Amino acid sequence: MKLLKHFLIALLTVLLCISLPHFFESSNYLTAAFATSNPSDVTVVTDSPKSTTLSFPVLATTSTANQTETYSLVQKSQALYEAGQLMEAVQLLKKAANEFKANNDVLNEAITLSNLSLVYQQLGQWQEAIEAIAQSIKLLQTLKNSDSSQQQSQIFAQALDVKGGLELAQGQTEAALSTWQEAAKIYQQLNDTLALIRNRINQAQAMQALGNYLQAHKTLISVQRILQKQPDSSLKATGLHSLGNVLRSLGYLNDSHKILEESSSVAKRVGDAIAQSNALLSLGNTARAQTYAQVSLGNSNSADNYTKTAIQYYQQAVQIASATPTVRLQAQLNLLRLLVEQKEFSTAKALLSQIQSQINNLPPSRTAVNYRINFAQSLSKIIQNEVQPKDVAKMLAQAVEVAKNLKDERSESYALGTLGQLYEQSGQLSDAKGLTQQALVKAESINAQDIAYQWHWQMGRILQKQSHIPAATAAYNRAYNALKSLRNDLVAINPDVQFSFRESIEPVYRQYVDLLLQLEENTNQKSDNLLQARQVIESLQLAELDNFFRSPCLLPRVDLDKLVEKEKSTVVIYPIILDKRLEIITRLPGQDTIYRNTTKISKNILENTVEQLQKDLPVASREPDVKQYSQQLYDWLIKPIEANLANKNINTLVFVLDGALRNIPMAILYDKQQQKYLIEKYAISLAPGLQLIDPKPLQNIRLNVLVAGIEQERFIEGQSFSELSNVTQELKQVQSEVKTSKKLLNQDLTEINLEKQIQSTPFSVVHLATHGQFSSDVEQTYILTWDNLLKVRELDNLLRTRGESRPETIELLVLSACKTATGDKRAALGLAGVAVRAGARSTLATLWTIDDESTSEFMGELYRQLDAGVTKAQALQRAQLAILAKENRPYFWAPYVLVGNWL
Repeated sequence: MKLLKHFLIALLTVLLCISLPHFFESSNYLTAAFATSNPSDVTVVTDSPKSTTLSFPVLATTSTANQTETYSLVQKSQALYEAGQLMEAVQLLKKAANEFKANNDVLNEAITLSNLSLVYQQLGQWQEAIEAIAQSIKLLQTLKNSDSSQQQSQIFAQALDVKGGLELAQGQTEAALSTWQEAAKIYQQLNDTLALIRNRINQAQAMQALGNYLQAHKTLISVQRILQKQPDSSLKATGLHSLGNVLRSLGYLNDSHKILEESSSVAKRVGDAIAQSNALLSLGNTARAQTYAQVSLGNSNSADNYTKTAIQYYQQAVQIASATPTVRLQAQLNLLRLLVEQKEFSTAKALLSQIQSQINNLPPSRTAVNYRINFAQSLSKIIQNEVQPKDVAKMLAQAVEVAKNLKDERSESYALGTLGQLYEQSGQLSDAKGLTQQALVKAESINAQDIAYQWHWQMGRILQKQSHIPAATAAYNRAYNALKSLRNDLVAINPDVQFSFRESIEPVYRQYVDLLLQLEENTNQKSDNLLQARQVIESLQLAELDNFFRSPCLLPRVDLDKLVEKEKSTVVIYPIILDKRLEIITRLPGQDTIYRNTTKISKNILENTVEQLQKDLPVASREPDVKQYSQQLYDWLIKPIEANLANKNINTLVFVLDGALRNIPMAILYDKQQQKYLIEKYAISLAPGLQLIDPKPLQNIRLNVLVAGIEQERFIEGQSFSELSNVTQELKQVQSEVKTSKKLLNQDLTEINLEKQIQSTPFSVVHLATHGQFSSDVEQTYILTWDNLLKVRELDNLLRTRGESRPETIELLVLSACKTATGDKRAALGLAGVAVRAGARSTLATLWTIDDESTSEFMGELYRQLDAGVTKAQALQRAQLAILAKENRPYFWAPYVLVGNWL
């Protein structure tokens, strides 16, 4: 049983809130409440975006002296747990459970075992956690069979909540959802609204992990409605706070902000300073997440505004949290980290003495270790003459010592590894290597791959600096394998991964590829290193899509290389962007050879050229500039491999693009010598990876098309969408070229109608002529319907729902009148996300909007060619050439890209 393979998903639940000090919200975890004599005592102690709160079992009151003494053991264990002293909490709980058993107090024994399971989960001791919760449920079922009181039913449901969290931790997501649904039935029978709310929040997270975004979002909306109907109370504030945190972890940042604002307001009205400070801390975290989202989109002004907002929320949380030291300190640490990231060192320095004094007074605990690591990481980024490296090292050494005394191997690994990183940065490589090795031993002893990959990566960097290239490559390989094993859970490590992906995940892949290709001497062979390099970049692209959706993508089905061996006229081109060069790996049909060509060009120059071309393409008058930049890209990308393509009867190029290259159509590349665009020489398709969804030729499939569009001007969700005057003409043109079709125009194109049509009829093609946008932000990737923005997550669910009821696959999804988000350097990630998750074999989309007669002409020619039986890539090529013959400016013919199956 792979108990640890998927354990990180549990960070999305209430139960497992293991902190990750290397991220911004380091020691930020939810203190899962133990059994208490008063359920209202259960509160969130610190903000965790990965967590929600649950109502935990109430210990039955007892009368004998021994039982009272035993009860006090549980209370002490709760205090130890909340202080992060987990091993001590385990010992007291085991003792209490044994004493309850000796006194034949079955109910309290069961409750204590549930709490024991929680602590074991925090420690990563999964087998012990499984046994504890299994014993608890067995005891509760015995009581239930004999005499089930309302209290016993409630405790049984709460034990099921604990079990559900453990199942999710083991990657048994469907089982977790089923367990939580079983608990929900009990809460409904008991009319326990607040427990039911918390249960449904957990269910929503399981649905998210399963990829059921629409269902998850609907569940959360229903929770919100129920909460809003509740009278103001501390529990209402806490429930809203939990909901806001979950919404942030799922990427619904605007919704998260609104809900947390409401939580803060409710807490303020009822005079609950703890709940209000928690809400403010969470608001700061959401604003910071919005900062990172705007940075990734290239919106520096918006990012600055969100940063200022986050700082204000943290400062307010510090002021209000005077009675709750943990919240105050967490807010100060988060504030310090944000100030350091913004290089506001003068303001940051004012916090140092305040934080230092509080950390020095913390009792030994996991929390204390994590706070020290968090603080040390911020200190290491402050100007050297203000903070000496030896002071940072001293603090980390203290963290190591505390973790060692606590026998907390996870925290000790973090502290050792972070100290190793400090030595690496200061050039003390021998010491860095030793500490990193110690950190690795600790991480692997508890099979914590989320930590281990970081230390393998760190070891690789150290060995590379020591010029031990083969050993460094082996270390990178171990980091890569650790990340692969975490693929399903990568984005659950911490919500910040979505925004720090480029710093904390992507470099592992690229640096590993760089080393692999450095070792490669013979450039024209099917070598293990070349194959591995392609596979690593493929894994990076899958990880990017997982990160985009915050959930694993569908596993691909068919190997692209095997398909190329059959399709003798097709070549796969695989550019890899590295810091100082562009590597181009080419796979020709019918050969066992893989060709490798290297272009000496820096990443910055390449990306700047692509960025400028991306800006010029949507402007019809900039044809000379477009030709200049596209010629330069042709020389870098295609010229080095022209000899490989010559005299081989190649008619189709399939690109598996990397990085910024995904933002421009390859058709635009210009051969100055022949004075031809690439589309004039080859049919072109894009593959999101080395594998495809069960590709099949379109020739033998009858074209049955659902055509839909919005022509009229619309104002939706605060955005104005202009009239698309040629939509009616475009849809008529498509319908005239196919034998069977159904049309949804303007007010008929609603999400409900679209879903009904797709579910009821086996359409081979779905053609949507309406405004849409692709973005690296999942919330800004959408298709316009008559009355709302159909976000990519909902589009995904809508098209997938069809697959559940009908086995037919949509052969082609056409997204006309879409565009990439302005200024977003990774906007095409949204297009790749739609293509991969929509469940269609192929997706044809535009990278910029053309509301022109040429669009309807293009679509008419495209469907004529498809009906004639040519491949999709050839149909696209011929349709583009038809427009190019009339209008040479790329603005009109170049925006179309085909992603997926080109056959």
